[in-house]
Amino acid sequence: MKLYISDLHFGHENVIRFDGRPFTNADEMDLTLIELWNARVQEDDTVYIVGDLCYRSALPAEWYLNQLKGHKYLILGNHDGPILKNPAAQSLLEGIETVMQIEDGGERITLCHYPIAEWNAYHRGAWHIYGHIHNRRDETYHFMKTKKHALNAGCMINGYMPVSLKELIRNNERFQAEEGDDGSEDRAMSKLD
Repeated sequence: MKLYISDLHFGHENVIRFDGRPFTNADEMDLTLIELWNARVQEDDTVYIVGDLCYRSALPAEWYLNQLKGHKYLILGNHDGPILKNPAAQSLLEGIETVMQIEDGGERITLCHYPIAEWNAYHRGAWHIYGHIHNRRDETYHFMKTKKHALNAGCMINGYMPVSLKELIRNNERFQAEEGDDGSEDRAMSKLD
C-alpha cells in the first residue's frame, strides 16, 4: 500500500502551538506520532514523507527513521536540509527527491512539499500531494482549495498518521468543510521557529 504524510516536525516544540496540536510537549508528540505510524504502516508499505520530517530536534533524523515501519521516501521540505548531510539518515530512506512523480491505483501523482499551481498532467486529472502550509487557512490554502486534485498531506489534518490516497481525499474534503474561525489565520502569522 502507498501512504502519504507531511510536516511531522519530529522534535519541534513550537510546532505544537503553531498547529494547535493536541500534545503537551515534543516528547509526547514524538511518541504518539511513532505509535500512530507503526499501528498503521506494515513493513511492506511505502510511505511518502512530503517534507519536514524533523526540525530542531535533540535527536538525529535516523533515530526517528529507525523506529518507523515501511519503505520511506522523502520529498524534501524546507526543514530537511540537515538530512542531505546525514548519511545515516539517508541510508534509511529508499530515495530523496525535490519533486517526485508516481502512480497509485492507476492515478498519476506529483509529490512536492510546496503547493504548486499546475503539475504534470494537471489538465488530465492527475493529482498533486503537498505539505508546507500545515493546517493554515491563509491565501495559499484558499488558492489550493480551488484545485480539485490538490491534496494537503499535513499530518495535523490526517490524524497524525500516514494515509492512503482515498483517505487523503476524504480528509481534505472534511478539513475544507470544517472551515471557520478556528484561530488558524492567527497561527499563520505566528513564527514556526
